[in-house]
Amino acid sequence: PPTNPTTPVPPTNPTTPVPPATGGQYTVVRGDTLSSIARRFGVTVQAIASANNIANPNLIYVGQVLTIPGATTPPSNPSTPVPTQPPSNPTNPTQPPTNPTQPPVVPPNTGGAFELGGHVAGFGRVNEMRTAGMTWAKKQIRWNLGEGTGAAQAAINEARGNGFRILLGIVGNKDQMGDFDNYTNQFAAYLGQVAALGPDAIEVWNEPNIDREWPNGTVNGGRYTTMLSKAYNAIKAANPNVLVISAAPAPTGYFGGGCRNEGCDDNIFLQQMAQSGAVNYMDCIGAHYNEGIISPDNRSGDPRGGHYSRYFYGMLDLYYNTFGGARKVCWTELGYLSPEGYGTLPSNFAWAQGTTVGQHAEWVGRAAALSRSSGRVRLMIVWNVDFTGVFGADPQGGYAIVRPDGSCPACNTLGAAMR
Repeated sequence: PPTNPTTPVPPTNPTTPVPPATGGQYTVVRGDTLSSIARRFGVTVQAIASANNIANPNLIYVGQVLTIPGATTPPSNPSTPVPTQPPSNPTNPTQPPTNPTQPPVVPPNTGGAFELGGHVAGFGRVNEMRTAGMTWAKKQIRWNLGEGTGAAQAAINEARGNGFRILLGIVGNKDQMGDFDNYTNQFAAYLGQVAALGPDAIEVWNEPNIDREWPNGTVNGGRYTTMLSKAYNAIKAANPNVLVISAAPAPTGYFGGGCRNEGCDDNIFLQQMAQSGAVNYMDCIGAHYNEGIISPDNRSGDPRGGHYSRYFYGMLDLYYNTFGGARKVCWTELGYLSPEGYGTLPSNFAWAQGTTVGQHAEWVGRAAALSRSSGRVRLMIVWNVDFTGVFGADPQGGYAIVRPDGSCPACNTLGAAMR
């Protein structure tokens, strides 16, 4: 089944490479489908299903090693570490494409005091959210061409009915993006319809710097800015009070400080956005931080190395400074992973195996306090509130502030940060 795109792509460490499967094999990563794997290798879905005794082509899982009939060299796997040298990619230049041609219909809204919220599966933990000082909830919506606004309306109603402001993270379907200009026009029109329903904020797409969420070979911050500019104008024309947040890229060093067909490191992607004028089409800079294993106070000392994405301040400084301090950062996902109460994490999340629930609570509370006092953060959405019990290849429950025993230690640390 499709996996949750809101979990992290751990940045890689060039000094500790782990090679992908070889010899006609491929290891399934988050976001893969059998059809997408078949396209990469130039074989049929039926051929892969047959070679691996897969009865239902819709049921594959992260970490599954597939035999690819007729293939001898697998494509690079985004879950494996980055090469030591930045790859060259003539189809994905760091110079972005043409800037958006339509000016913003209204100037961005750069004001507002710091607020806190949580990404929710549902609203069964509203008391815990209130204890944590949360006034926002986030829901993600997957939209396909032709669909209406029913899912957005339901999310808005549910949040409002429980007394929360609502951030809708809205993501389309990369496989429908063949005619980019027409697709982005339709996507923007849909966002305008959603904005008219009165949500408090919309995040335009999710992690567009990797081909799990954006078509392979077309990843570029300038291209995303074209979408963002259309979306911003459609949203603001329908409802100028909606906060428009740019899509948070996946924090990653996988692409070696550059771009490939499969994607771009987030710092490069942000530079491309900035060069394309994205600052004119957003109220807030979307960011994810979800792979910390030390206190957010620390600017060094992570045993995995010094890549900026290991550190709270590494991420905050990068995202804020790339746009010259002209916009605040909105953490649309910020969380810490602890397996305590669950068991052993899968290998690609093993970096968090030693994190206790006590540290999980302390660090997320501290991240809220630092965000609030920095003056550089408008909104922090905790990843996550209540995906409790979801554990395995994609251990979302390990991020949840509501733990398997029903307790919420982080509610107290977050509440203290917001008082």
